[in-house]
Amino acid sequence: MRSFHSHSVTETREIAKSFSRSLVPGTVVALKGTLGSGKTQFVIGACEGLGVTARVSSPTFTFINEYDAAFGGIAHIDLYRVEDPEAIAQIGIEEYFSPRFICFIEWPEVMLPKLPDDHLMIEFQHGREDKDREIIVQEVHRVSA
Repeated sequence: MRSFHSHSVTETREIAKSFSRSLVPGTVVALKGTLGSGKTQFVIGACEGLGVTARVSSPTFTFINEYDAAFGGIAHIDLYRVEDPEAIAQIGIEEYFSPRFICFIEWPEVMLPKLPDDHLMIEFQHGREDKDREIIVQEVHRVSA
């Protein structure tokens, strides 16, 4: 487990930019935290670090945004508006769990059992000051039944 402390949106993006250098195609990154905790800002920084030149924004209403990168693509998925786990199959999220993509999933709680056995879980917690964030990165390795 790794932990980072951010005092601003800019620092959150810089942490993500640096962190993204350790990601390889096929990686799935689940991002947990309350509204406004920094999940989308983290994805923006990570995409910058991975060479995305397009404008990165939250896919709250489209569910999935795709961005081109030198290695393939980045999928940015936002499940905030998804309440029914059955809807996950209809959206086609699992198609992005492939060596062609690095996949970032905001609000992954609705699909935790469907995440790949090996993935990263990043939790965002508010700090003492308004802009402070604790960013906790954990590698998850489940044994399939």
